[in-house]
Amino acid sequence: MTKRQPEQASTDLQNNATCMDDFDPNSLPIDVAKARILESIEPLKSYVKIAIRGCLNRVLAKDIVSPINVPAYTNSAMDGYAIKGKDIPSTGETELSIVATIMAGQPTTKSISTGQCARIMTGGKMPKGADTVIMQEHVTRNNDTIRINNSHNTGQNVRQAGEDLAVNDLVLNAGHELNSADIGLLASIGIPETTVYRKLRIAFFSTGDELRSIGEPLNEGQIYDSNRYTIHSMLTRLGVDIIDMGVIPDDKNQIREAFALAASQADALITSGGVSVGEADYVKEILEEIGHVDFWKIAMKPGRPLAFGNIDNCLFFGLPGNPVSVMVTFYQFVLPALKKLSGQSTYEPTIISITCQSSLKKSPGRVELQRGILDYNNDGRLVVFSTGEQGSGILCSMSKANCFIILPMECKSVEPGDVVSVQPFAGLI
Repeated sequence: MTKRQPEQASTDLQNNATCMDDFDPNSLPIDVAKARILESIEPLKSYVKIAIRGCLNRVLAKDIVSPINVPAYTNSAMDGYAIKGKDIPSTGETELSIVATIMAGQPTTKSISTGQCARIMTGGKMPKGADTVIMQEHVTRNNDTIRINNSHNTGQNVRQAGEDLAVNDLVLNAGHELNSADIGLLASIGIPETTVYRKLRIAFFSTGDELRSIGEPLNEGQIYDSNRYTIHSMLTRLGVDIIDMGVIPDDKNQIREAFALAASQADALITSGGVSVGEADYVKEILEEIGHVDFWKIAMKPGRPLAFGNIDNCLFFGLPGNPVSVMVTFYQFVLPALKKLSGQSTYEPTIISITCQSSLKKSPGRVELQRGILDYNNDGRLVVFSTGEQGSGILCSMSKANCFIILPMECKSVEPGDVVSVQPFAGLI
């Protein structure tokens, strides 16, 4: 599942600059950190075969090849009249005799000869001899004859057998996450079940003596743990099996037990808190004792501290404690990693260029992912606005936002009208 990270990737946070510094030469660029994580991950090797009704958002483990032609036979794309294309007059009009009526699913044995036609419904199998369909609105009918003019083309309004898919065509590649259209596509070629990767099992917990779960009373100095609920929601949308291990206090034995339990049950463990300078050192100490973990500072804001590694075959992601930082680091590092682990062949989020309508400030030396709102301006153009205050503890900024505005490392400011890079949340989960 994982490959050991090179030793030089390890960075001791305690001996470096604080997370408030704008520039630290020892910080890893986002792309470098993401590449190190992805390079260390091998997709699952476990598959299940299930009915296609249960395959939505599952990842294909094997290529899908069409066993049939789609359409299975040449048919009409319109309600109208099947004719020979050579009967279309070069000038003026011509009259054709109706010799058959063809409904969808009820083909005729009659052949169409010169000067003849067949009334045909959408999806009806084309009769022998016919190669063209004239829409019913474009003919003049008189009892058992029709008149057509010279405005038509041979072959129009006909769907050829196999023009969508031919026998043995590759339909879907392994590693593809199945959407609603894919499910319909599988049904259209008569496939009742297919092989997909099994669901990931993801464990997570929060660390900190100050944290309390919803429903518990707060004493002075205590706060409610929002991160677990945020992580649970993001994992739910990802479609994995979730193991919520609750809040683990700053106790060495309890943390060690939690790590061991997660490693025995899960494909990956996500924690929040305990990875930045000044935190209790139990997490780092225990992880270095029982697994392999690199503690990195990332040249980004928010979400600078990040831990990544493994405990046996269980991946480990140590996220910062601030609520917005948790979401930012999850989207930038955890989500692509879990997608690759799940067998997906595509795991990079969508980035688009959009005109910004707000003034934005930042210090050079690290990438900033500011929260933004994609919307249409008065001219009907898609633009992006800032949500306002961008502090890493302001969770309402994520609630308002529908995208990240990505400000590169060298950027100092953005003025209204400038083009910026935007990562829509719809491209994440």
